[in-house]
Amino acid sequence: MKLRTLLLSAAISFLSASVALSATVSVFKDAGCGCCGGWIAHMTANGFTVASADISPEEMDVVKAKAGITGDTASCHTALVDGYVVEGHVPASDVQRLLAERPDAVGLAAPGMPAGSPGMEGAGAEPYDVLLIHKDGSTEIFASH
Repeated sequence: MKLRTLLLSAAISFLSASVALSATVSVFKDAGCGCCGGWIAHMTANGFTVASADISPEEMDVVKAKAGITGDTASCHTALVDGYVVEGHVPASDVQRLLAERPDAVGLAAPGMPAGSPGMEGAGAEPYDVLLIHKDGSTEIFASH
């Protein structure tokens, strides 16, 4: 298992470097998660190129920890784009704003799985915040939906 974790860590580092060059959204997700596929479709429909990798729950824990995602900011999938982390069902417009403004931060998170967010459409919607995750682990509201 340690070799597998080491290889996954190396792959994340490689993806982070290649993402910074290509601005492709690299998504780590569970193979059986339909809402992750919905978010990927949302991102693609909004002009992003998306590559996804289906990984185990144990590997997902490694990805989230390495990316700086905590229990307070976690959701079902983790994405990397142009040097930033995008955790969960963050709208494409927020990712576009992040990339335009380029704050000195880890990235964005839509904690949990808010009803009505991209990939979580369906019956009902709830208000939710997208958080900017600072490098010290603190957060602030980046956008409210």
